[in-house]
Amino acid sequence: MSDIHLDHSVLSALRDVMEDEFPVLLDTFLTDSIERLRQIQQAHAVSDCQALRLAAHSFKGSCSNMGAPVLAALCKQLEDIARREQLADAPGIILLIEQEFRIVHDLLLEARRGLAR
Repeated sequence: MSDIHLDHSVLSALRDVMEDEFPVLLDTFLTDSIERLRQIQQAHAVSDCQALRLAAHSFKGSCSNMGAPVLAALCKQLEDIARREQLADAPGIILLIEQEFRIVHDLLLEARRGLAR
């Protein structure tokens, strides 16, 4: 796993706390993240700054909790853009969020597969 995309100490702490439920946590995060991305895309599509800010804020929190610092930082940028109602700046950040999520998604799936061994 890449230290840039995932904080191993956070994942290790979560694994210690969650024990046998850690794979469920990973699955839940991945499923919820797909929905959060959909909410971000939908809010942007209808130029709803408040909904975009809330969706970005929510995704930021879950990314922070799961040890995905780059993804959390991108969500923070999007949250700030929505707060300032500067939606012209949003598409580039949304694209970066989607790209970073694909990386995090794949790394977490790899970690999940490693737990099955």
